[in-house]
Amino acid sequence: MLASSLIEGGMNWWQSILTIFIGNTVVLIPMILNGHAGAKYGIPFPVFARASFGTKGANIPAILRAIVACGWFGIQTWIGGFALYQMMKLWIPSLATMPQIFPASFGLETGPAICFIIFWFINMLVVYFGIESIKKLLIFKAFFLPFAALALLFWAINAGNGLGPILSQPAKLTGSAFWAYFFPALTGMVGFWATLSLNIPDFTRYAKSQKAQINGQIIGLPPSMTLFAFIGVVVTSATFIIYGETIWDPVVLAGKFENKLLVSFAMIAVALSTLATNIAANIVSPANDFANISPTKINFRTGGYITGIIGILIFPWKLIADPNGYIFTWLIAYSSLLGPVGGIMIADYYFIRQQQLNVTELYQHKGQYGFKNGFNTAAIIALLVGIIPNIPGFLLQIKVVSSTAFPDWISDLYHYAWFVGFFVSGFVYWVMMQRNLGRVGHISCINSNK
Repeated sequence: MLASSLIEGGMNWWQSILTIFIGNTVVLIPMILNGHAGAKYGIPFPVFARASFGTKGANIPAILRAIVACGWFGIQTWIGGFALYQMMKLWIPSLATMPQIFPASFGLETGPAICFIIFWFINMLVVYFGIESIKKLLIFKAFFLPFAALALLFWAINAGNGLGPILSQPAKLTGSAFWAYFFPALTGMVGFWATLSLNIPDFTRYAKSQKAQINGQIIGLPPSMTLFAFIGVVVTSATFIIYGETIWDPVVLAGKFENKLLVSFAMIAVALSTLATNIAANIVSPANDFANISPTKINFRTGGYITGIIGILIFPWKLIADPNGYIFTWLIAYSSLLGPVGGIMIADYYFIRQQQLNVTELYQHKGQYGFKNGFNTAAIIALLVGIIPNIPGFLLQIKVVSSTAFPDWISDLYHYAWFVGFFVSGFVYWVMMQRNLGRVGHISCINSNK
């Protein structure tokens, strides 16, 4: 969808692939840097965040990350539910013509809504029975998705009369118009991984060595994303040749195939793959983050239910209704919140603490990471300072204010939201913490044990 949305936005095939490759290479840097602490000390993201935000203040980045994951849960659930709809309407045609029961402002048709709710309940059942029930689906997904992607690629090449006509599709954007679209798109590509660039310690804590986590991410992220981007671009470009319109959603495309059994098989496989991805990537982390707020009152199951409810309230079907909403409203908006968190954590770990942490005191409110009542004021101020520059552009994007409300250079900062937040918050945090070096200067001498 990422690659295809860039084609829909006006790029040609190599421009969209290059944009995704650059974005993934950029975000690889904070992923490796944040992953270092997980591999070295065996600590997850919420615990690592205590070093910079405080033992209680770490709940702030944890909740920011959790809310974003709730949004992703909603989007993935909508995709899975829509896959069910594409299959079911073939066998139950009346599903596509059911009377409208939702207000027009919801932008939600009855048939897709029913399938969305069904798929949502399936996700909640997995939460109820526990994540152990998803392991086999994860294995299935790991084999099926590459196979399905390659099958789509061969279909596109065959139906589009070879790669020549497909890759000869011209770009719709040139000159200043291209650059005006490129930089926000690049920020969106970086924002796509902004969540995992923070909570990557949740995974690298299990790495056998630093070399393993670094090589794993270098090999696993840019090459595979670029390959899937190429497939997405070829398939999307082929749809214009075959159908006369650009179809950027692979689920919608698969629904156009004429063979009922083929479509049913594809949609069931998509739904199962989406279910596995949703549980692993978008429920486990936020459920644990919510549980971290009040461990005695919120367990994993309750945290999963909270994730599911917020995932509905975020109206995911509107976020991915068109490529511009997907990139400019969703991906860039939340990157403006998570970029500052990443900048603060990296500045703290590498420039303030010189990669030295006292793991024992990370779990003690009265230790060095307790700061003042469990909150590090410097981190909170730096977080706000990094978010504020992106607010005018966001308000303009969602059309709350007019285009004349702010100078262009201020509202344009939103197009670089992740970068602005990352560097501004990181720098402000570093400056503020310099005043406390006399108090925390002993940190580099601490004997740290994993």
